[in-house]
Amino acid sequence: MSMTDPVGDMLTRIRNGQRVGKSSVVSPASKLRTGVLDVLQREGYIRGYNVSEIRKGVSEITIELKYFEGDAVIKQIDRVSTPGRRVYSKIKDLPKVYNGLGIAVLSTPNGVLSDQEAREQNVGGEILCKVF
Repeated sequence: MSMTDPVGDMLTRIRNGQRVGKSSVVSPASKLRTGVLDVLQREGYIRGYNVSEIRKGVSEITIELKYFEGDAVIKQIDRVSTPGRRVYSKIKDLPKVYNGLGIAVLSTPNGVLSDQEAREQNVGGEILCKVF
């Protein structure tokens, strides 16, 4: 069975894993997913991730979830742009998530960036998800 929204699937695995208190979750690997995870790691929402090859041509990502005093660091993680409704934003129209307390993850011509990094580099793009 083919997956229509791989990034949405990964975000759901992270959300569900944190709700039940798992230390890590596993997801199939792709360049876009690792780009999103790079941003989440740089911003401090996950401990890290590791890409491992199951067999030739098939890889998976083990995502280490982060907790602070027993509570999940990620309070909310929502997919914005879906396969059925793409959401793009100019640099001047980039949203501030929870008044700057959260981040928006964007796919830009310069790679996958947080909203703050996109503002610094003066590029817009597709808003993949919002994290708080």
